[in-house]
Amino acid sequence: MDFLEAIDKRHTVRNYLDKDIEEDKLKLLQEYIDAQNYESGLKFQLISNDREAFCGLEVHYGTFEGVHSYIALIGKTSNPKLEELTGYYGQKCLLKAQTLGLNSCWIALTFNKRSVLDRCKILKGEKLVAIISIGYGKTQGFAHNSKSLIELSSITADSPEWFKKGVEIASKAPTARNQQQFYIERVGESGVRIKNLGGEYSKIDYGIVKLHFELGAGADNFHYVD
Repeated sequence: MDFLEAIDKRHTVRNYLDKDIEEDKLKLLQEYIDAQNYESGLKFQLISNDREAFCGLEVHYGTFEGVHSYIALIGKTSNPKLEELTGYYGQKCLLKAQTLGLNSCWIALTFNKRSVLDRCKILKGEKLVAIISIGYGKTQGFAHNSKSLIELSSITADSPEWFKKGVEIASKAPTARNQQQFYIERVGESGVRIKNLGGEYSKIDYGIVKLHFELGAGADNFHYVD
């Protein structure tokens, strides 16, 4: 399964089976996280067998159940693009987990922060931005409604195929509360501008959307413009 297939199959899952992730899968995921940390300068950490991080916590849309493992998304507070990079590289790790047959959920607030901080190594000048729960879901989740491609971009019938595919895959990016506060426009023949329209956790969402667009459009087909 490649990342485009993973995007189509992956949906948010908050309830998990009481089943440990196999050591070989944890090893593969850890190796991938290490590679992303090396490339980005971030400090993501894979935590397994923590049964306290979500114990008894409820949110307005349901209760997290069976969360034993997660990826703690950590970086340096001095990095001006910390949230954007967290979204971009965090989503890469999430998609890698999906290719390994694992389910997941982006989480910014609803967890036992003390338990997570006790399990992580966070140095001075670093902070925990968010976490991604991983495990075997009780279900595979379900697709959320999306804005139309016209609402999300400057797409037209005459747009090149790479732009159409990029917008299509970007429309499947998970965003906070499914708000989809972004707009993608083509500038000239191969320029692309992705606008962050603001909102809750929009900088993290922006990084996720950028990754999805690049995966759909193909990085060699365009360049970003200010």
